[in-house]
Amino acid sequence: MTLIKSISGIRGTIGGGVGENLTPIDAVKFAAAYGTWLKNDRKKETYRVVVGRDARISGNMIQDLVMNTLIGLGIHVIDLGLSTTPTVEVAVPLEHADGGIILTASHNPKQWNALKLLNSKGEFLNGVEGAKILTIAEQDDFDFAQVDDLGKITINDAYIDIHIDEVLNLDLVNISAIKNANFKVVVDAVNSTGGIAIPLLLERLGVHVVKLYCEPNGEFPHNPEPLKEHLTEISELVVKENADLGIVVDPDVDRLALVCEDGAMFGEEYTLVACADYVLSKTSGNTVSNMSSSRALRDVTEKHGGSYEASAVGEVNVVELMKKSNAVIGGEGNGGIIYPALHYGRDSLVGVALFLTHLAEQKISVSALRNSYPSYFMSKNKIQLTPQLDVDAILSAMEAKYSNEKITTIDGVKIDFAENWVHLRKSNTEPIIRIYTEAKSQELADSLAKKIIEEIKVIANI
Repeated sequence: MTLIKSISGIRGTIGGGVGENLTPIDAVKFAAAYGTWLKNDRKKETYRVVVGRDARISGNMIQDLVMNTLIGLGIHVIDLGLSTTPTVEVAVPLEHADGGIILTASHNPKQWNALKLLNSKGEFLNGVEGAKILTIAEQDDFDFAQVDDLGKITINDAYIDIHIDEVLNLDLVNISAIKNANFKVVVDAVNSTGGIAIPLLLERLGVHVVKLYCEPNGEFPHNPEPLKEHLTEISELVVKENADLGIVVDPDVDRLALVCEDGAMFGEEYTLVACADYVLSKTSGNTVSNMSSSRALRDVTEKHGGSYEASAVGEVNVVELMKKSNAVIGGEGNGGIIYPALHYGRDSLVGVALFLTHLAEQKISVSALRNSYPSYFMSKNKIQLTPQLDVDAILSAMEAKYSNEKITTIDGVKIDFAENWVHLRKSNTEPIIRIYTEAKSQELADSLAKKIIEEIKVIANI
């Protein structure tokens, strides 16, 4: 089993030994490190932290451990209970809180859980802040509050509704157009908190909702990562129900995948492309995605007269570059939409509202909208890491091998060819090397990936 400590939080599997898995002791230790960092950083009389969780089976246990650790440090907690990552991000500034913690392992299977850490803006911590928390956790030097100074827990279960209100109040969300379109939508929320949030949003927009796996019990009925191979049931149900589209979210509702009316996948890379196309048609500006995302966003941005830039992988890196370049929309090619008019965080609720507005105003089918965009095809592969693999040496060897091509090394190694690209990087969330390729056909993308993987195996002698 696995425990991964990184600047973005702590992620691991439930059960097993301390320091090797996400055990109760590890959860308490890391929550104490975060609370200690917060007090050192903010230096105030009182502190408030917003805490929410997805519907994982272990969520209630981990949340109780985290919240009680925080009140043991004298920090007051606003308990959102079952929530979503973007909802917690929205709640932090609205509550004037000092930070936030989301208990979720995103797309990882049910045996995983994690602590995702936010600052007072409701945004993920940067590398310097994350490193400080890791150091505090390693030193194991905590100063807990005296009995009269313990924090208190306040329950607030209204924030999904508040989040929806914030989305519907956005200038570019055309509620009347969506209502007039009379959409019928199938929703697969993988039995997590998207099963609460997405249907509520759609009902407020006058959409007829067909629910598939919307019971927030944490029993994931299929692999929770919203990839084509995991979504055969919703693809079939969209056709059977004669629905206009299907909507799929991951367990913490920060990734949005779409299914066309014919059951074909819209393509997770194209969720951001479509939303950006709509936003840029109404608001002049620039866009940002990470360097593992499709070139299609660059093409659409330039069509509207804007500039596109690519960041290192990781939401905090995308957000940093979005702020620097004044991007009006951005995100990640895994279906993560970041719309700064609401907040700087990946948000499936915002993505749904913007996409449905675009679809309603275009008055075309989802498949026709998809066909209106440049066609690129991606192949996403991975190599499992072992202690014997020297990732840095592998990446350096690949960089040298392709030194005549355009090379970017801000995050692993990205090799840009004239018609396609490959990005190699060590994952922040799993013990793997990711190999992403993109080309003008699926066959070419798969072929390039296979070629690169074979070259890595030769270099690594595996």
